[in-house]
Amino acid sequence: MTRVAVALVHYPCVDKHGEIYATSITNLDVHDIARSARTYGVDAFYIVHPIEAQQKLARAICGFWSEDKHAQKNPDRNEALSRARVVASLEDAYAQEEAETGGPLRRVATSARAEGATVSFDAVRTDIASGRNSFVFFGTGHGLSTQCLEWADDILEPIRGTDTYNHLSVRSAAAIVMDRLLSP
Repeated sequence: MTRVAVALVHYPCVDKHGEIYATSITNLDVHDIARSARTYGVDAFYIVHPIEAQQKLARAICGFWSEDKHAQKNPDRNEALSRARVVASLEDAYAQEEAETGGPLRRVATSARAEGATVSFDAVRTDIASGRNSFVFFGTGHGLSTQCLEWADDILEPIRGTDTYNHLSVRSAAAIVMDRLLSP
């Protein structure tokens, strides 16, 4: 069976000046991406952050909904967040997925900037439909660092709106990407 995982990367990302930095975990990103991942049948959702305090926050956000009273109050949220995994690096997330599948996965980076060679949504969708395991990752802040983009096997074509403005929230972009790659 084909396995698809997504990762929300908080480091290494770039700021508006192009400098590498770590962004902060946000409650909305964690909840909304987990819910989208569950809706589209994603097998694992990784939250990537190297700072232990931020990892602890991410675990607290996810864990809150697994506690009995909260899980009973909102079982859908608990189900979605049960697929979330907190890791220190993108490489750690990928290694876990590689261990899960027993082999390599296609590493697909996302970017609002059309830099480097890009692959179409249709090409990745076709590969997933044909059984190719895939690992799709999203950057926070002003996107993934050059290091992350170079590590990828492919960079997914940017989502295009109606004009030149192109700065969606990561949770919105993740939902659109999952819909384009995984909807029936």
